[in-house]
Amino acid sequence: MDYDFKTKLAAERERVEDLFEYEGCKVGRGTYGHVYKATRKDGKDEKEYALKQIEGTGISMSACREIALLRELKHPNVIALQKVFLSHSDRKVWLLFDYAEHDLWHIIKFHRASKANKKPMQLPRGMVKSLLYQILDGIHYLHANWVLHRDLKPANILVMGEGPERGRVKIADMGFARLFNSPLKPLADLDPVVVTFWYRAPELLLGARHYTKAIDIWAIGCIFAELLTSEPIFHCRQEDIKTSNPFHHDQLDRIFSVMGFPADKDWEDIRKMPEYPTLQKDFRRTTYANSSLIKYMEKHKVKPDSKVFLLLQRLLTMDPNKRITSEQALQDPYFLEEPLPTTDVFAGCQIPYPKREFLNEDEPEEKPEKNQMQQHQQTAAQTQNQQQTGAQQAPSQQNAAQTNGNAIATGATTGGGLQHGQDQVPPNKKPRLGPSGASSGPGVLQSDHVFYCNVQFFGRKQSQLCVDSKNKFTLVITLAF
Repeated sequence: MDYDFKTKLAAERERVEDLFEYEGCKVGRGTYGHVYKATRKDGKDEKEYALKQIEGTGISMSACREIALLRELKHPNVIALQKVFLSHSDRKVWLLFDYAEHDLWHIIKFHRASKANKKPMQLPRGMVKSLLYQILDGIHYLHANWVLHRDLKPANILVMGEGPERGRVKIADMGFARLFNSPLKPLADLDPVVVTFWYRAPELLLGARHYTKAIDIWAIGCIFAELLTSEPIFHCRQEDIKTSNPFHHDQLDRIFSVMGFPADKDWEDIRKMPEYPTLQKDFRRTTYANSSLIKYMEKHKVKPDSKVFLLLQRLLTMDPNKRITSEQALQDPYFLEEPLPTTDVFAGCQIPYPKREFLNEDEPEEKPEKNQMQQHQQTAAQTQNQQQTGAQQAPSQQNAAQTNGNAIATGATTGGGLQHGQDQVPPNKKPRLGPSGASSGPGVLQSDHVFYCNVQFFGRKQSQLCVDSKNKFTLVITLAF
């Protein structure tokens, strides 16, 4: 490399440690790395930022995927990347986003704790509706641009705190996102085990090789049920193992315990699932004869003839071919009832949701699966004790380590935009949602600082993300040190 060029580059390179104050402000950790709450050292603005430090040296495939997608995606309900820094000293990658004070995991945890303390406080129904509408709007945009999120869960649904975007939902963590084609091609070259167990669609658990946008819809249905009940609808024991086998007996058992075993007429293609022989061997239809979503939700005071239940039922349809789409869900009659959805999910809400707490820098990284199992055991013991006194205890909670990680980063919209998916407006009545406009913000991956990055996509128009014959997108990154 030319010496003068290297000298000029070194002089112009922006270093994250020079620009932001973040020491002692860790708010998230996970297998991906760490997240810090940061402010600018020069005092040019009083905004709070989220700095996501990617674990390891250099840029992993997951980080490449997230950077490439976030540069192109542009929607008010999808996380947007502001800037990328590459540390010259240790080759660490830092992603800069706006700071989101809340996420659904912490919000639901707050309400679940109120039930455990015998002071139950349900999420306001208007807030639930606004949350669901914005989640669906963001996912509809992703799906319209041939992107599957593949890891939707409460921890990855952020909600902005005080500021110009107060109460706006941001879908985060695109590390597992994938582009897909139509007509669909087999996904054998992709990792088969995706999405956190509790939010994993039944077709994934049965080894589907042509799974579709329906896997995200199932996860949204799980989140919707959790918002209504403050409990994960399909919680089960998490095994502390890593395997490429998609079949998970305990998770299927939990789904059938709530939904009932699918009848042949309800899911005609279930016999074509790769793991169907294992399903026949391990399960008996009669075991779940008395189980149904109606009975489960009635226990939580959701009437089977209500519009909220009917939409939930369409989101949690077992057959992925019959499952509702995001576009259809946005037009559901549920969103025509008062209160109408709003851009600020906290509108009219007086609940004092706590702010994020700083984490101890010296604590080792927590293991989600192990902690989840421990929490299940603890909650089971509490439930047994409370039942003896006539009290009811909420089911087990998910692990905080699984959520703290990605769930604080949202950004001002940047980069080249894909085809924009407008907010879906119900046919007879308009929700109180503003147009799906993009926030303003500085460009990302600028060529005169941070690091030099060229992203090239082949197959369609140059401005769009594209898939080659192996369902992969091409990402070309040139680093200059």
